[in-house]
Amino acid sequence: MSAFDDWMKTVQAGSENDLSGYLPAADVIPAKLHAAMRYALLGGGKRVRPLLVYAAGALFGADSATLSRAAAAVEMIHAYSLVHDDMPCMDDDELRRGKPTVHIAYDEATALLVGDALQSQAFMVLSAADQIPPARVLAMVRLLGEASGSAGMCGGQAIDLDSVGISLTLEQLERMHQLKTGALLRASVVLGALAGKDLTDEELSALNVYARAIGLAFQVVDDVLDATADSATLGKTAGKDAADNKPTYVSILGLEPSRALAEKLRLDAHAALAPFGEKALRLRELADLIVQRKA
Repeated sequence: MSAFDDWMKTVQAGSENDLSGYLPAADVIPAKLHAAMRYALLGGGKRVRPLLVYAAGALFGADSATLSRAAAAVEMIHAYSLVHDDMPCMDDDELRRGKPTVHIAYDEATALLVGDALQSQAFMVLSAADQIPPARVLAMVRLLGEASGSAGMCGGQAIDLDSVGISLTLEQLERMHQLKTGALLRASVVLGALAGKDLTDEELSALNVYARAIGLAFQVVDDVLDATADSATLGKTAGKDAADNKPTYVSILGLEPSRALAEKLRLDAHAALAPFGEKALRLRELADLIVQRKA
């Protein structure tokens, strides 16, 4: 097992433990809601966003307690978005991370409340970071709010829902995914960095270029996998984008050009990290993981 694999497994296991600790116990009233929150958040997922938080934090010697809270907060936002995304009023899916989606395992009303509660919990967790100056905590809370809202993830989801059956240009598709997927991935990177220090304009610019590249690459690879992998491998319903007549990189560019674009974006991500030297090793390795993953 490589050093990167060891590091990744350590962060994933630590994040799982931290997430469990930041949630109410399943038997705390209202028990059904709390059990469903834990069902949605724990025991699955690649934890790409926490990995990005910790990798960016390594650039600037960030405090582990602050990284723990930042990683948990962004993962809670991500999990809430998946719960809502899977509901019948949105993508209407029955499988997530290899198990029934929350509205199937529980019910639609509970799923709606799980998303609402996880979003609130994320900001409670992040705002309680007390190892760094309050002004920087406030900047981190604002960053996560912007990345999650209408100018970020929710805005991208709205465009996605309005794009079913419509032909988008490549630029329009890119804009949608910069919001829907890219905004939260960028937030993960910048939150990790801010856990260590106030960023210079040059540092923030380099991290933004890196995050934009991996954000688009993540979606390009998702589209490729949706067209080529099976449901058992993906842990969610394969081929659903095509079945729902959604625009994708594969439907616009084709399969092989999409793979080539993902590789170009991987190299762009590497180039953006050049100013940070060897300290950015984990971020480079995560760019490789995002592009070369099989699920």
